[in-house]
Amino acid sequence: MTTYRNRAEAGEAIVDQLGGLTGQPDVVVLGLVRGGVPVAQVVADRLGAPLDVLVVRKLGMPWAPEVAFGALGPADVRVLNDAVASRIDPDEIAQVVRREQAELDRREQLYRADRPPLDLTGRTAVVVDDGLATGATARAAVQVARHLGARRVVVAVPVGSQEAYDMLAAEADQVVCVQTPPDFGAVSRYYDDFHEVSDQEVTGALTGASSG
Repeated sequence: MTTYRNRAEAGEAIVDQLGGLTGQPDVVVLGLVRGGVPVAQVVADRLGAPLDVLVVRKLGMPWAPEVAFGALGPADVRVLNDAVASRIDPDEIAQVVRREQAELDRREQLYRADRPPLDLTGRTAVVVDDGLATGATARAAVQVARHLGARRVVVAVPVGSQEAYDMLAAEADQVVCVQTPPDFGAVSRYYDDFHEVSDQEVTGALTGASSG
């Protein structure tokens, strides 16, 4: 098992496996908000590609919020893990969805600000996160990217569970996952510094970034 000093180092590890995309004019790098953005910033810089963000919200089980039963994205995309969601009362699901939809809308308004709506028509979208646990959020991101017109969707992460990798391999055109340790556990295990990324860090990463 390899650990990363921080998300920037994780981004460097990803770039080593994305060399074929360097300098390609149709590539756009999308950081999953919020933890994926510092990783994506490094990837975009190294590939010479524009950086943007993709706001996707995990739907956590009411009694165990860290366990996802699905995810929400912009453009009204909703992904549910039926095997997990079937164990939750529909009223509780609706309550979680309302709360996470409100937060998704808030972040979209904050991060997009004066930036145009995300348009991926004909682009190669490289969706970057800081790790894959269940893969539900990344799966929603792939579906959102396709809805927004992406010609090709690549998911790129420094670490992930084998189960999440296998699921995404069936959804995305390519999945780059630097390591898939057995007995995966939590993403935080693979970082020395895994602080909660702030809104200010996200907006700072986007300052001066071209939307392509």
